Amino acid sequence: MNSLSLAAVSCGALYLGYLLYSRVIARLWGFQPDRPTPATESPDGVDYIPARHWTMLFGHHFASIAGVAPVVGPVLACAIWGWLPALIWVVVGSIFLGAVHDFSSLMASLRAQGRSIAELAESHLGHRVRVIFGAFLWLTLVLVVAVFARFGAMTLTQEPRVVIPTFAVIPIALIVGVMMYRWRWPQVPATVLGIAMLAGMLVVGYYYPIREPWGEHTLVGWTIILLAYAYIASITPVNLLLQPRDYLSTFVLYIGLIAGYVGLVLTRPEISAPAVLSFDSLKGPMWPMLFVIVACGAISGFHSLVASGTTAKQLAREANAPRIAYGAMIVEAALAVLAIVAVTAGLAWRSGQTPLASVIEQGGPSPLVVFANGFATLTEPLFRNPVLGALVAMTVLKTFVMTTLDSATRITRYIGEELFAEGLGIRLFKNRFLSTALIVGAAFYLSIGSWQSVWPVFGSANQLIAALALLVLTVVLWRRGSPVSYTLLPFLFMMATTVGALLYQGRGFLANRQVGLAAISLALIVLALLMLVDSVRVVLRGRASSPGSGEPEASEEGVRNRAAGGGG
Repeated sequence: MNSLSLAAVSCGALYLGYLLYSRVIARLWGFQPDRPTPATESPDGVDYIPARHWTMLFGHHFASIAGVAPVVGPVLACAIWGWLPALIWVVVGSIFLGAVHDFSSLMASLRAQGRSIAELAESHLGHRVRVIFGAFLWLTLVLVVAVFARFGAMTLTQEPRVVIPTFAVIPIALIVGVMMYRWRWPQVPATVLGIAMLAGMLVVGYYYPIREPWGEHTLVGWTIILLAYAYIASITPVNLLLQPRDYLSTFVLYIGLIAGYVGLVLTRPEISAPAVLSFDSLKGPMWPMLFVIVACGAISGFHSLVASGTTAKQLAREANAPRIAYGAMIVEAALAVLAIVAVTAGLAWRSGQTPLASVIEQGGPSPLVVFANGFATLTEPLFRNPVLGALVAMTVLKTFVMTTLDSATRITRYIGEELFAEGLGIRLFKNRFLSTALIVGAAFYLSIGSWQSVWPVFGSANQLIAALALLVLTVVLWRRGSPVSYTLLPFLFMMATTVGALLYQGRGFLANRQVGLAAISLALIVLALLMLVDSVRVVLRGRASSPGSGEPEASEEGVRNRAAGGGG
């Protein structure tokens, strides 16, 4: 099959989903373009800071949610089950589950003065649910930080040319932030200068690779440095580093995406890989495991934390909410489509040979490196040098590892403060230096293990966050008297899928005596089920309550709307 035709159909479907389905979800939440936002009503100079332009906030949001997961997950899924199941889930899941989840999380937070999804859980489901959900989120986010630190360290070790441009983005972003917020430079010249400096560092990295600076301990060394960066960046005011760095990082991704798709138009390679390898595998059955291995390529619970944790606190105009939240998920899906094409058409698949097989083996190459090699083949007419093409791909992905690391660490700090300091009364966690140190320490402990074991747990936990966030959003809509089927049906599917995946993995961990991972899987299942039971109790009490009893009561119009939506 021709790869260009496949990519065109997939991206066309994603664009139609954005044009049509985003409007449906916007009406669901009572979208008002001119409504004031929490950032403009209650700026605090640290977290609530309106972005100067919607493109800057899109950059932060997209850079935070994208990371490497929409590449790693689809690449692994292609290696295990084949490209067709992975592609279908990426396209359909992004339109009807992932983008709905992201946009709804942002809108719910905007309607609640920028409160996080965990705080919304308490408002609508009670204090105990907040504590349970907070514990679940904190544990899962530590996994997120650990996984991304591990992948980042692997990439720096296996591709030394990417070291300089990866770390150069930090001082460049600080310079751009000072120019735009302190010196009040216009956006365009500051952006052009920042991109020019990044391009220069790409050239420097090409000619001066940093190879194994700590010998056999290089992987651990890079892990420590990345986590140290996450610690510092997550306690820095958002407008000094997070906003300008994410903004510049997005331009790096734009360049990579455009180059990849232009290269695809020029080369038009045939997909020689089998559409379906197997419905069962050593990594488990296609359902439920494919849906958690793909992870952020179709839906990600982490996105709800970004949307309600940082993006809602920086949105200057509600008019920009659809393009930032729904649109960013669609662009992320386009990246996942490019990853699938790069490894199935950009790499040579011959009879009896599967070039991705080594990715899922212990000690095999990073999926990021494999993607970079496929990307280099697609873009050879542009860059002329496969090494340069691979370096561009790696720089794009490594830049987003950095953005996800510090955004995840910052959000975990927020969740930890809400859970431990406010929910459980442990005041020490109000100290952001102490709470962040605990997060980074726990992530380092998890990151030194096997990523092949941690990734499926991360995927399951991440998707389970999405299911629980959809549960909270469904209750919020129900209390508003709005149709709930748009979030309820995705919740039911993701809840069944992720709990099934965790049960399957937990059994395997016990068989292999991986007690720690088995315990984490069990804890996640128990916390999720406890939250589900408490949520059902609250909803049933709400149904049974009479007007004036103190429980929220929907209007007659809301009841009619809810019935029309098929939920309730």
